[in-house]
Amino acid sequence: MTPNQMTILSAAAALTGAVLFAFGDPVLANWGAGAFVLGRFLDHFDGELARQKNMRTRFGYHLDYAVGAASYAALFICLGMGFSGTVLGFWSITLGLLGASAAIVSMVLNLGIDRAQDFDTSTGTDSVGYPSIAGFELEDGIYLLAPITWLGWLVPFFVAAGIGAGLYTLWTLATMLRLRRSGAPAQTPHEIEREQRRPDRRGDQQLQG
Repeated sequence: MTPNQMTILSAAAALTGAVLFAFGDPVLANWGAGAFVLGRFLDHFDGELARQKNMRTRFGYHLDYAVGAASYAALFICLGMGFSGTVLGFWSITLGLLGASAAIVSMVLNLGIDRAQDFDTSTGTDSVGYPSIAGFELEDGIYLLAPITWLGWLVPFFVAAGIGAGLYTLWTLATMLRLRRSGAPAQTPHEIEREQRRPDRRGDQQLQG
């Protein structure tokens, strides 16, 4: 299997899961949650597969970004449709559209940040990524979608995810503006984490001297 085939497979699972939320049926939502989480889990393997097989391409890089944005946009829209008959009413559609818009705008901003950092898909350098704490990225929170759905807590999760998507878009925009003001490549969350784990060589040299 090629990396792009893995990306398409992940897209099929995620989009299928998203569509199942649109019917507003709890049973279909349970299956949809599992399928969507599976799709996003599989998405983590395409990059690793590309590195191991030395099959990194610019098309694959853009395809991965597009699939991620489309998956989240579809999830927000379908959740909005599914909850339109609940207490959220019309606001569910509005929140779904806002979340979908945030996913698309964030993708465009991330691509812009990568270009500003002279990102090269052939080097295996990390793209801008997501804010991370102790090795866990913001995107890892999507794995909670399945248990939250099965426990019946999907409505508050939907509202929180919509707010979170907006905040992430603002974080990405701030990163872009900071990068433009500084005129120097900004560190990605992965680079910052690696830098924090790296020993202070200057301090070691001073102690040895």
